[in-house]
Amino acid sequence: MDITAFIRELLFGHDCVIVPGFGGFIGNYTPAQVDRNTGTFYPPVKQISFNRNLNHNDGLLVGRISGTLNINYGDARTIAEKFVADLRKKLENGERVVFDNIGTFVNNHEGNIQFEPDRSVNYHLDSYGLESFQCMPLEGYDVRKRILKQKTKDPVQHISTRKILWRAAVIVPLLSVIVAVPLITDIFKPKVEASTMNPLVTEEFEHNRAAVDKTEKPVIDISAEITSKANEVIPAKVAEENAVIPSVGSYQLITGSFRLKENAQKQANMLMEEGFSPEIVSSANGFFRVSAITCSNIESAELKKDSLAGKFPGAWIIRKR
Repeated sequence: MDITAFIRELLFGHDCVIVPGFGGFIGNYTPAQVDRNTGTFYPPVKQISFNRNLNHNDGLLVGRISGTLNINYGDARTIAEKFVADLRKKLENGERVVFDNIGTFVNNHEGNIQFEPDRSVNYHLDSYGLESFQCMPLEGYDVRKRILKQKTKDPVQHISTRKILWRAAVIVPLLSVIVAVPLITDIFKPKVEASTMNPLVTEEFEHNRAAVDKTEKPVIDISAEITSKANEVIPAKVAEENAVIPSVGSYQLITGSFRLKENAQKQANMLMEEGFSPEIVSSANGFFRVSAITCSNIESAELKKDSLAGKFPGAWIIRKR
């Protein structure tokens, strides 16, 4: 079996390919060159030489044969050994052995193997597609004889004082208007309305907020009234009747009011994910309110309301009856 195809393939990616028992092919890099006598440019090239002393088995060629033919390593080594045996027999008989696109082998009169590389093939991958070309220098070209064009500068234009004053008379009032308008009016003030990204706060809640507020008894701060009447003499019986005894859990934080109970349940589920224990309460107008938490005093309810202002900006507090 001819294994020269495997040798050529390996020479493109390796600098040394050894044929076990025969010798090694070595790739020698030569940079790009210029022949000034003929004006010829040569690309970088990797020429192949042969060293008969490199005849040990490094596994590169046999491994490629084994992987390509899908056979075991022992069979691939047998193929390489048989190829070398046939090759030596031809050389001993005085024949000229040619490795396509690699070179030619012959035995000299002393019985030593001589190798002549094929210089028409370049195994340097970076020079793929590049060929030598010829470019002769121009004759009779003298850089000193170039014609230099004289560059003429445009004359400096002088702006008259009258034009400057006329432009100032137009620009100054215009700048004054531009500065004064934002200060007097709110044309450049951002008009941003607070909104919520809560998908459950729908248009239904916004339209019915006024109706909900009408049905609720507002929370009244009586501290000022009590302070103003602190010095008045109140009968013990009247004071006892009018005394407000705070009950535990008397303030509810409402985060939403919905016509459909399913929507109220969705918001309650969101509150449970936040760590609350919500409660769905039916109101007098037929809506379902979601109570996030019940507090014993108005201060605690306000604190909870502020903590939920980001996700439930429409929350309010009612007095639990």
